[in-house]
Amino acid sequence: MSADPLTPVLTKRWLSPQSWRLATYEKLEGYTAVRKALAGTPEQIVQLIKDAGLRGRGGAGFPAGVKWSFMPPNEDKPHYLVINADEGEPGTCKDIPLMMADPHSLIEGCIIASYAMRAHRCFIYVRGEALHPMRRLQAAVREAYDAGYLGSDILGSGFDLDIVVHAGAGAYICGEETALLDSLEGRRGQPRLKPPFPAASGLYAKPTTVNNVETIATVPYIVSGGVDWFRTMGSEKSPGPKIYSISGHVERPGQYEAPLGTTLRELLDLAGGMKDGIPLKFWTPGGSSTPLFTAEHLDVPLDFEGAAEAGSMLGTTAVQVFNETVSVPWAVMKWTQFYEHESCGKCTPCREGTFWLAKVLERMVDGHGTEEDIDTLLDVCDNILGRAFCALGDGAVSPITSGIKYFRDEFLALCESNRAASPELVGAS
Repeated sequence: MSADPLTPVLTKRWLSPQSWRLATYEKLEGYTAVRKALAGTPEQIVQLIKDAGLRGRGGAGFPAGVKWSFMPPNEDKPHYLVINADEGEPGTCKDIPLMMADPHSLIEGCIIASYAMRAHRCFIYVRGEALHPMRRLQAAVREAYDAGYLGSDILGSGFDLDIVVHAGAGAYICGEETALLDSLEGRRGQPRLKPPFPAASGLYAKPTTVNNVETIATVPYIVSGGVDWFRTMGSEKSPGPKIYSISGHVERPGQYEAPLGTTLRELLDLAGGMKDGIPLKFWTPGGSSTPLFTAEHLDVPLDFEGAAEAGSMLGTTAVQVFNETVSVPWAVMKWTQFYEHESCGKCTPCREGTFWLAKVLERMVDGHGTEEDIDTLLDVCDNILGRAFCALGDGAVSPITSGIKYFRDEFLALCESNRAASPELVGAS
C-alpha cells in the first residue's frame, strides 16, 4: 500500500511563529472544535470517536472511543481524565515536541474528552526530565484559564473543568498507566493488579481514563473534520494521521507526520535516506520494546495490523534506524541495561530476569560468551514473557528474541570458541 501525500494535520501549526501561544492557536482554527463538542451530548462525542476508529497512540492501539465508553454514565463519583505524557520509551520523541510546539491542541482535546466522559478534573502527567515542555504546557493552561476555556461554566455551557500539570520523577515504569496513577497519588510508581481496571477504580479509586498525548491531541481534528474526513487517511482498521519519530542513521532525523500504513521505505525518503549512504541493517518500528525488523521489512505497512502481521508491534512509532556499522548484540545489550535499570522490582520474573539478561549479554559482548549463553538468554526470555506483572518484562525480551532470530550469527561470533578459531573477530564488538 502506498501512502497518499498528507497535508499536515497534527503538525500543521508547528512551524508557525510562536505556535505555542493562544493567539496563534486561535488564528489557526484553535478552540473551534470545543464549541462544536459542547453543543452536543457526551454520548455523541464518544460515538463520534468510536466511528472515526481513533486508536490509542501510546503503543497498544486500543480503540479510544471504546475505552471512553467504559466510563460509567452516572456522576455519583468524580470522574478523572489522566494524560500520559511520560514518554520514556527509548527512541520515542513525539509527545514532547507536540507539547512544545502546540500545547493548546492537547488542552482542547482534554476539554472535549473530559466533557465526553463527564470528568471535571484532568491531570497531565509529564516526564520529570522534560522541563521545557512542562513550562510551555503550564503557560498554555494559564492562557486557557484566562480566556475562559478552563475553569467553571466553560464558554457558557455549564461544563466545568480544571487541569493540573504534574511532573513525574523520570521513571520509565510510570509510562504504564496504573504505575502512573500510583505515582500521581504520591506513592511509589509500581503497576497495580488488574482488574479492577482504571475505568472502574483508577485515580483515588474513582472512574479514570488514561490516554496518550497524541491520542487526545487528535480529538479536536476529528470533531472539526468529521468521521469521513478522518478515515480518508490511514487504513481501514488503523485510520488517521500519525507522527513518526525517526532517529538514528538517517540524513534528517525528526518528526514526520504521515498516514498510518506508511512504510519505512517511504519514511526514509522523507528523512533524506540513510546517513552517508551506509546500508540499513536493522530498525525498530515502535521503540526498543518492539521486536526488531531488518532490511527485508522495508515495505511493511506501519499500522497496527501490518506491524503485528510481520512479527513486531507498531508501538509508539519510534523508528530507530541502524546501519551496517552497528553490532546487534551490542545494541541489544544497551537496551537490556536500560530495562534492568528501569524495572520497578515488584515482580520476580522482570526484576531477576532483566538482571541476568544484562549480565549474560555483557559477558558475550566482552567476548567471553559460549554457545549455551544463547540458549540461556532465550530460556530466561521465555520465563519473563507473559509472566511479568506489566508489559515492561515483555518489552525487555523483544530486542533479545528478535535479535537472535535475525542475527544469530553475530551472537555466535561473540562466543569464545568461535573467536579463538577466527582471530579477526576479536575487534568486532
